[in-house]
Amino acid sequence: MGNKDELLTQAEKMSGKLSEWRRMLHQYPELSFQEFQTADFIASILATIDGITVERGIGVQTSVIATLGKGEGPVIALRADIDALPITEANTCDYRSKTPEVMHACGHDAHATILLGAASLLADYFRDKPLGGTVKFIFQPAEEMIDDESMSGSPYLLQAGAYDEAELAIALHMCPWLPVGSVQMHDGISMANVDVFHGTIQGTGGHGAYPELGSDPTWMLGLILQALHGIVPRKVSALEPAVISVGQIHAGTASNIIPHEVQVEGTVRSYSASTRDLLEMEIRDAFALAKHLGGDYSFHYQRGEPPLINDRHVNEQITKAIQKTDPSVRFIHQAFGMGGEDFAYVTQQLPGAMFFLGCSLNDGIERDLHTPHFDIDERSLPLGAAILANAAIGFFKGKDGEGEEQHGT
Repeated sequence: MGNKDELLTQAEKMSGKLSEWRRMLHQYPELSFQEFQTADFIASILATIDGITVERGIGVQTSVIATLGKGEGPVIALRADIDALPITEANTCDYRSKTPEVMHACGHDAHATILLGAASLLADYFRDKPLGGTVKFIFQPAEEMIDDESMSGSPYLLQAGAYDEAELAIALHMCPWLPVGSVQMHDGISMANVDVFHGTIQGTGGHGAYPELGSDPTWMLGLILQALHGIVPRKVSALEPAVISVGQIHAGTASNIIPHEVQVEGTVRSYSASTRDLLEMEIRDAFALAKHLGGDYSFHYQRGEPPLINDRHVNEQITKAIQKTDPSVRFIHQAFGMGGEDFAYVTQQLPGAMFFLGCSLNDGIERDLHTPHFDIDERSLPLGAAILANAAIGFFKGKDGEGEEQHGT
């Protein structure tokens, strides 16, 4: 990679420790709202870093928030998520998951490790070259799932005041489609709204030998599925990002019994508010076809995460930090796709941005996010830590007048 700055050199000297941390987290993944051992491990590492104070259980019982600074001057928040997914790992590496049917398949083990690395780098920097300002390192639980209150970790931490003093927030995400030394960035809407629908198609059911005596919701299902799959190509502009995917269909108890109902669940993704509204209306109308086919229906639509909106000025700060860290880093400027990210709740409340950090392994295996083979090139760890540290330093220098002033939205 080109000329390296002091923080990247320091981070690379920590590479062994960063890999050790990440592999420990990878071996013992925990699901959303259950990250007790994960939080204990993160807090134990933070306790070894001079100048850092640690608070736990803010907003969510398993949250860990560390603070570095003098309690005066501007505040920046650096955020990492820490939960895992209900996936059985297929990798055979010696650090594969030891938790049955749970895996860090979205890189949150790496996110937490990178933020721990950034905390160590910044603690050393503040000790040698003090700046006026405070860094909050937010290790957030429950990014992947919601609880019975339909809440994920991010809104809970916002409600509890975790971000109240911060002028801006920065997060990163592992990017398995780009090699180490690459980053993907995008201004504005960069990830999707995430909604879920649940529809029940209702008939009378009956004996499989006498379908004419009742109404069959499985027959209605075929027409309703056609209507659902026709919404995006025929109701939404081809220039507008939108996805409707059916993920679950449940019906029946035996081969000779026509069921009295069919349950259908799916996910809905969009970028704009108007398209979000349109999709909800059209999906409801698709299930209403059951009434015209001799049946009935019930329908529930749950709106989840908002779209991730990256602040242009925060992205400029991140870009400068990346260029300072390693001028040879390659930039890809495009939206991140139709996935969702609960960091979007943060960027609704204050200027913030997320960037994707290249981490692909050149081994010929598909290691996409949320798959059993997900893994990373650990050379991305020191690079990510140095970028986050330089972003914080650049923010403080801008506030002190040593660089361009940081702007919000």
